[in-house]
Amino acid sequence: MDWFWWVFIFFMAGGFAKVADTARTALRTRHERKMERLETARQERQELAAAQQQPQPVCGCTHHLAKHDKKGKCHELVEVAVAWDADRKPVQYEAGQCTCQQYIGPQPLSQVYAEDLTDLA
Repeated sequence: MDWFWWVFIFFMAGGFAKVADTARTALRTRHERKMERLETARQERQELAAAQQQPQPVCGCTHHLAKHDKKGKCHELVEVAVAWDADRKPVQYEAGQCTCQQYIGPQPLSQVYAEDLTDLA
């Protein structure tokens, strides 16, 4: 029963606070590392999904090639600033037509199927 008094004195002197603080810090660190691993896994999944997508033909105005006609004019609506404050920052916007000229870049390729060349002889 002598050990009981030593444990009692240890906890009364603040030993339990140190044990609880150490446990709380360990759990916080574990949680942060777990969240980092989950975020890394999510980023890897997004990167794999992005790597498997076909490249999209996008104009310099960030609109898809399908929004442009054969002459190169873009038919997408964008926000155009119409009023500015004293610091020359826009404060009011209206819908307007995109003013880009033409898509410049590689033309998308269609998928091509070719049989493997093998030497069976």
